[in-house]
Amino acid sequence: MTRRSALLRALGVAALLLAGAAVAADRLFPPDLSRLADVGTEVLDRDGRIVALSPAPGGVWRFRTSVADVSPVFIDTLVATEDRHFWQHPGVNPLALLRATFQDLRAGHVVSGGSTLTMQAARLLEPRPRTVRSKLIEIFRALQLEARFSKRDILGIWLTLAPYGGNLEGVRAGSLAWFGVPPSALEPAQAALLVAIPRRPEALRPDRHAARARRLRDRILHADGGPVPTARQPLPRHARQVVAALGHAPRIATTLDATLQAAVERLADERLRDLPARVSMALLIADARTRDIRAIVSGGTARSEARAWALDLTRAVRSPGSALKPFIYAMAFQDGIAGPETRVDDLPRRFGAYAPEDFNRSFAGTVTAAQALQQSLNLPAVALLDRVGPLRFLATLKAAGVRLWLPPGADASLPIALGGDGVTLRDAVGLYAALATDGSAMPLRLRADDPASPVTFLQPRAAATVAAVLTHPFPEGGPPGVAWKTGTSWGGRDAWALGFNRTHVAGVWVGRPDGTPLPGATGARLALPMLARLFELLPAAPRPIPPPSPPPRARMSVARADGLRLLFPPPGAVLGSELLGGDTTVTLRAMGGQRPLTFLVDGAKLATDPARREAAWRPAAPGFYRLTVLDAEGGAARATVRVAAPAWQPPQR
Repeated sequence: MTRRSALLRALGVAALLLAGAAVAADRLFPPDLSRLADVGTEVLDRDGRIVALSPAPGGVWRFRTSVADVSPVFIDTLVATEDRHFWQHPGVNPLALLRATFQDLRAGHVVSGGSTLTMQAARLLEPRPRTVRSKLIEIFRALQLEARFSKRDILGIWLTLAPYGGNLEGVRAGSLAWFGVPPSALEPAQAALLVAIPRRPEALRPDRHAARARRLRDRILHADGGPVPTARQPLPRHARQVVAALGHAPRIATTLDATLQAAVERLADERLRDLPARVSMALLIADARTRDIRAIVSGGTARSEARAWALDLTRAVRSPGSALKPFIYAMAFQDGIAGPETRVDDLPRRFGAYAPEDFNRSFAGTVTAAQALQQSLNLPAVALLDRVGPLRFLATLKAAGVRLWLPPGADASLPIALGGDGVTLRDAVGLYAALATDGSAMPLRLRADDPASPVTFLQPRAAATVAAVLTHPFPEGGPPGVAWKTGTSWGGRDAWALGFNRTHVAGVWVGRPDGTPLPGATGARLALPMLARLFELLPAAPRPIPPPSPPPRARMSVARADGLRLLFPPPGAVLGSELLGGDTTVTLRAMGGQRPLTFLVDGAKLATDPARREAAWRPAAPGFYRLTVLDAEGGAARATVRVAAPAWQPPQR
């Protein structure tokens, strides 16, 4: 063997040993990529625009960013400024390291690190003090990164972790915080500033050291780029309650429309300022066909945190009042029990022990079913539910994916027609979407990857008929062609308005999150004007909801008036002596009969409103009284009552 052959063999063995040692070291000491995985969440709308951001653990605004996410001008500026040979070297630039070492030795301290972008990425993954030992580790890590990742992936590490002052890390957070734009929209001057800041992130923060940041920015730009920002922009945080429930992932695609979401939140802020303390609202707009949620306000907004912003009130179970009446009518229409022109009686009637009355405590008499639904009359709705069957009504909604919550221990009964149950705003809006389309039910979708599985719920003809009945102008003005319905629960605890056209469905709930009463609140007063404003934000439907075709001949009237009765006081009642003297009165109240009603006490007529079924009476003395009520057709009801005498007290001495 010649000396040359022996030398070559020795070199080969040495190379193999070095390669083996490198492989062993790489496996024994792999790079720590945990910081790269420890990122916040970006919630994106249906077009990929940012709706909301959630920070990484520890409150750091850091988001996964790739080369494809960033403007090419930024990549070009970064490479030209920090590492001109980035695309060619194996992770380390020996010439740059030698030059930096010579400069450091001459100065006696670190002047230039000579780091490539790959070495910078290694340092960002594992921050260390800037020492010679740290530099050697960075070189080793840079070689590891080059062996594991492509050049674009290595740039992605830098783009994700580069520091931008305070709790900002990564180009995405820096771009949004300093300029209010995503990194894909960066202009040359903006890109130059974002290349400059990571060199000394705290010393070059433009909100604290604007002049210093501007000088370095202009040096990189080779031009005067104008003023730099002097304050951070607020990061997008729309739909905060909903975002919190979506889980944690680097990016979550939703069905929201970022522009519409921002507009709806502005509307909510305006309205909340006019509402009493502790009153919140929940708003929801969805695509009627796909059931994709386009905008949602779930209690409050980022600017109204005192209004229960942390609660998702679109999922809260609340009494719907009259808001579910349209589905009672739809089921009655498709069963042939009634049609829009069926004559129904809105007159006093008892259903066993249950005696409902209308919201205004009066009755409309004989009306059509369409009029009864538009006016939200109670007696016809209860009578129809009596025919449809409360248990069947609940079972039908359950099959459509909507659960109606009953009070503990309660069974399905007629009061559910008037809000004696509970439903969420999401489910209510989903039900109204069935009326807007072909009668099919499907859960509303917020995540773009949620499955869509429609379920047959109502016959298309019944849904279209109810939709046409509900399509009438908003009382206080609003876009035409919208079908709508309000609801008010007992005590004003819940004020509802739900509506739809051919393309969108929307819902509004107003109330107190703790369920305490809001006296005087109604769906028509608090929620309906907001519903009209929501539809003003939406494009007009391409075609209006058509009027219903002539319904089949109604088989029968669904309500019947009871005879005239005196409800209070009942026969034989004993009224307390506190009615004697002062301004205290007792209210005589009747049901049934044809108005106007006449109330008599011992033959003397009492003053009364012809439209009402009650009268006020102030007894003059203790004793027995004969009460009589007469209706317009000669019917009469009577009762004898006694007013007690004051208790005897001994004379005062």
